[in-house]
Amino acid sequence: MANSLLRTDKEITEIYERNKKTVYRVCFAYMKNPADTEDAVQDTFYQLIKTGTPFKSVEHEKAWLIRTATNLCKNVLRNWWRKRETLDDHENLQSDGKLEIDDVFSVVMELPDKYKTVVYLYYYEGYDSVEISKTLEKPQSTIRNYLHEARSVLREKLGGDFYEE
Repeated sequence: MANSLLRTDKEITEIYERNKKTVYRVCFAYMKNPADTEDAVQDTFYQLIKTGTPFKSVEHEKAWLIRTATNLCKNVLRNWWRKRETLDDHENLQSDGKLEIDDVFSVVMELPDKYKTVVYLYYYEGYDSVEISKTLEKPQSTIRNYLHEARSVLREKLGGDFYEE
């Protein structure tokens, strides 16, 4: 195990501080409750420590963490015993100060997984379609198509409350 710890505590702390909010939000988009989200965040950073993956840049580091968090959450949700929870099951989320939930965000979280991640990264994290395609390792045309389809769903569910940029 000692040979897998390639980073110092200081480096791991810096990576954690830079990316903890983004990883939390990505995990919350899947897990929909604070306890499971925190477990997924912990598992994501554990994978960072365990694998010792070298990063070319800060953006590469962030993309790796997002992809790892997404994959870990999907693996947990694939288990047969796992029930999917809604935001209504956790009404006290706003009081913990970690994530603001409004009507639009609630509707985004109800989108199918393939749309949810793309919409979250595009609108909440500020990534463009090229960056999202690299992060999720999907063609740019697929990402743009997901955004287009997700906007249609959002427009239908939110009506006049949906504002496109």
